[in-house]
Amino acid sequence: MRDDPTFVEQIQRDLRDVRWLGPEEIRSRGRRRSQRKIVVATVVLALAGVSAVAVAAPRKSPPPALPAAAPSASPTRHEITTDALLQPADLPQQVDVQLSQSGLGEPVRLADMLSYCRTSQGRSEGWQTSILSRSQTFVPKRAAPILTQSDGLVTQDLFRLVPETARQLFASLDDLVAPCATWLSVGPVMTAGGTRTGEALHRWSVVRRGFAGDDAAILRDSLTVTRDLETGQPLGDQPSPILVAVVRVGDTVSVLRLGYDGTEAELVQLAVAAAARMCAAANPPC
Repeated sequence: MRDDPTFVEQIQRDLRDVRWLGPEEIRSRGRRRSQRKIVVATVVLALAGVSAVAVAAPRKSPPPALPAAAPSASPTRHEITTDALLQPADLPQQVDVQLSQSGLGEPVRLADMLSYCRTSQGRSEGWQTSILSRSQTFVPKRAAPILTQSDGLVTQDLFRLVPETARQLFASLDDLVAPCATWLSVGPVMTAGGTRTGEALHRWSVVRRGFAGDDAAILRDSLTVTRDLETGQPLGDQPSPILVAVVRVGDTVSVLRLGYDGTEAELVQLAVAAAARMCAAANPPC
């Protein structure tokens, strides 16, 4: 085959068609290949990031000390325990029986008569809603064997509210009682001679603030004697004012009422004692 003139001629023709690179072009292609290798190596190092640097330059000094962890916040209290309520030792009289109950989502009712005043005018009751509550009534030793809350010496309702709601309760007290600042109530009255229709003038007001806890107030209803609507004659004696104490400690609110002809000073004293007890349930803690 190698002696075949046809084969030799074909090789010669093919070699004439081959284009050989000049020296400058060979050196130029070599430089481009080197640059591509450098670019690839740079990308790899960039992807490696800090790890590549750490390997190349090991740390010679110890790592800086981490800042001390902040102390953990006090856990949020949810339940209302009995030690957050007034205790028998806080009362001015000795008691035999303590009636109690608890609830969820109860309205913070300050006074039934105030509620009736507002609704009789077509208004809402105006009460804030609690998350949970615990109520108690202390009954004096002389109470009858069959007891109800109306026999109570002191009634306390303790509520846990959303913190902003608890603050709003006190901010809105003046607006709450304003429609009842002068209110004439008319209704049936039980007398020895039967049921009569009577009327009495009520004057609700906020008479004292800021004497206990984070917020505190005394609500008072100074009312006139009830008179027979037909004859104008009095139906009973001059009543004592209705007094209600409201105290806030954190997110807890206590409503206190006296079940006897107690004074404002006595109610304030109980409210101060109640505020000290409420620290056991309040958020944030006292």
